[in-house]
Amino acid sequence: MADAKVLLITGASSGIGAATARAASGEGWNLVLVARSADKLEALVGEIGEDRAVAVACDVTDYEDQRRMAKAALERFGRIDAVFANAGTGGQPGGFSAAPPESWRKMVDVNILGVAYTLQVTLEHLKTARGHVVITGSVAGRRVLAGSMYAATKWAVSAIGYGLREELRGTGVRVTLIEPGMVDTPFFDAPPSDALRPEDVARSVVYALSQPPHVDVHELTILPTAPVK
Repeated sequence: MADAKVLLITGASSGIGAATARAASGEGWNLVLVARSADKLEALVGEIGEDRAVAVACDVTDYEDQRRMAKAALERFGRIDAVFANAGTGGQPGGFSAAPPESWRKMVDVNILGVAYTLQVTLEHLKTARGHVVITGSVAGRRVLAGSMYAATKWAVSAIGYGLREELRGTGVRVTLIEPGMVDTPFFDAPPSDALRPEDVARSVVYALSQPPHVDVHELTILPTAPVK
């Protein structure tokens, strides 16, 4: 739909990002789908429809790549109304005592800098649209987890969300932090038990995006229901 609003999703090739793309498509959004995996993105575009979605291969840790991403979005649809900064990665076991330091670097680059780069290359257009920023945080960014650099990066993501909201106050741009508990995504080699499904989180994103302009959903924490004993 040529006049539909445009949602850009990073980390869109699988998990929460792909589920959100499907859910948002059902609500009439045009979609810019961003990830490193071009093949998976193209398959998702084929599922949603080339008239409604475009795939943009991008490494979120590369600022210039993200600038090209924003340019591609504008060339395809002419506007960016909302951004779901969702790309993220997990770490390796061992805590601060023994985890491989290179795994820390990867998490900082993807989970923190990747989000910040996405914001910087899109905020000009979001201000024009009086749009919406949605960021994937985590309940790990609210609770202390022993020896977890992943949790440290998600605490930083929470701080980004709060700081961005203050920076944008008065611009009409809304900022929502989505903070799920454990989700069954490709992060895990084996499906975790009693976990959320990506579709559960996607519904929360679409809920925040669907609110009227005078409603600003600041945070949504989504946890799996505790098992019945």
